[in-house]
Amino acid sequence: MRLSPLLVLAPLGLLGLAACQTESGPSAGRAAGLDIPEVEAVDIAEATIKDLTQMLSDDSFEGRAPGSIGEEKTIALLTERFAAAGLKPGNGDSWLQNVPLVGIEANKVSPLTISGGKTPLAFNYGSEMVIGTYRETETIEIIDSDVVFVGFGINAPEKGWNDYAGLDVKGKTVVILVNDPDYASVDLTGDFGGKAMTYYGRWTYKYEEAARQGAAAALIVHEDFPAAYGWGVVESSWTGPQFFAQSKDRGARQTMANGWIQKGVAEQLLASAGQDFAQLSKAAKQKGFKPVPLGLKASVSFANSITTTRSNNIIGILPGAKRPDEYVLYTAHWDHLGRCKPAPDGDDICNGAVDNATGTAALVALAEAFAKAGAPDRSIVFLAVTAEESGLLGSKYYAENPVYPLKQTVGGINMDAFLMAGPAKDVTVIGKGKSQLDNFLSAALKSVDRVATADSSPQNGYYYRSDHFSLAKLGVPMLYINGGEDLINGGVAAGAAVSKDYTENRYHGPKDEFNPAWDWSGVMADLALYYRIGRSMAMSTSWPNWVDGDEFRAVRDESRMGS
Repeated sequence: MRLSPLLVLAPLGLLGLAACQTESGPSAGRAAGLDIPEVEAVDIAEATIKDLTQMLSDDSFEGRAPGSIGEEKTIALLTERFAAAGLKPGNGDSWLQNVPLVGIEANKVSPLTISGGKTPLAFNYGSEMVIGTYRETETIEIIDSDVVFVGFGINAPEKGWNDYAGLDVKGKTVVILVNDPDYASVDLTGDFGGKAMTYYGRWTYKYEEAARQGAAAALIVHEDFPAAYGWGVVESSWTGPQFFAQSKDRGARQTMANGWIQKGVAEQLLASAGQDFAQLSKAAKQKGFKPVPLGLKASVSFANSITTTRSNNIIGILPGAKRPDEYVLYTAHWDHLGRCKPAPDGDDICNGAVDNATGTAALVALAEAFAKAGAPDRSIVFLAVTAEESGLLGSKYYAENPVYPLKQTVGGINMDAFLMAGPAKDVTVIGKGKSQLDNFLSAALKSVDRVATADSSPQNGYYYRSDHFSLAKLGVPMLYINGGEDLINGGVAAGAAVSKDYTENRYHGPKDEFNPAWDWSGVMADLALYYRIGRSMAMSTSWPNWVDGDEFRAVRDESRMGS
């Protein structure tokens, strides 16, 4: 998830025709040949989002882990409130889309031991390393696996880059740097987009590639800056049950173990092999880097508690008045981490008030506003997805098994964590310039006297870290923005301080709890903007597309062909 207020937008498709009357008169915008209708402001109930955020993050929901009592309570609450708002069940006669999951929790984890070097080493689970498996097996035992440093663990033929070149790593343990090679650049030029992270920089990709290469284990080196979060986030996220989409081979094609190690652990490991971490990290940033066998042996073992369950995406729909088979999508993930590493006071419930009770509650508030304003021309789908915290699993399942065809989905807005920072002068656009949705955003911003600014931390790869990405991979254009950090009260410094405080003290921890003293004014301003954008898409006749040359353009063109 993005560590500050999130919005993900996504109208999809090929360029449509301009024209048509709108609810407030003729089209207000013709930019790039797009029909961008004007939208009147509406009242969005602050009480709805405030009260639902408090309820969803109550201790009785136990952190809303998939398959838990928290899920049962969330389903009951959202379906009741969706129905009361005036929505209809979004999956035939059902509010639910079943999502098959397997939960795997590592226990009885041995220290990670390293032998064969200058000094025998042992690293403890939790404080120095975390580890688990994607395989549905009761025990994992890795004994004396050869250790190889593989730089950033990237195999990108189109870029002439292969960190595995010339070495068979089958059965071996690979040590991988986080992010991608040019994350420290000062601009956006470079083999991997300069400081803007590509998918090759995401930890999910690194494990996928290690599995394709046949590695027994993959260990990513954690560093705060390129990871964009501290070790505490890794520890809380990777201990406890980990959920995955069930596969026919029960995970047999995956590595035996995936995990993270602290930077200090990596430095000790490489020093024992007679290598220097800083020097190897520098070398790994250059094209032509080759993997480095370290002459070390790694061993680790753990047992697995395995559960299979069906979690659920929750779907409501407001059918369109004129073109009900064209869809605009609002999404938010309802899940959080459940019980997690206790705080010093013993609190072990990760309530997820900001992440993402706020976004889930916003779905209901927006549903109420749309229903009161009357159905727009296109249908509006409100989708609360599961298992985002486990790797975007609910949105991935929906994207691959859509209730409403993606080629008929005009766009979407994903909301993932609203910080209570107060109103801002700007919005920050993640992936600015990727699609023609920038035009819809510009029109909405003009109506509320706000401006768009580019992401100041593109190296953190926020574009690949929330549920909009599951749809983007399958061609659905996504405009991804947050509420901005140039606050009306305090400016950029104040906005940065709010984000920093949340990231360091509450994100993915037991203290992400509801606070009755929160200032909701900034959230409500953001929701008014999100309503305008979604309503404009729902009244438009256009099908905005990705820009020429974007990585997702081709798959969208193919899906829309003949529509």
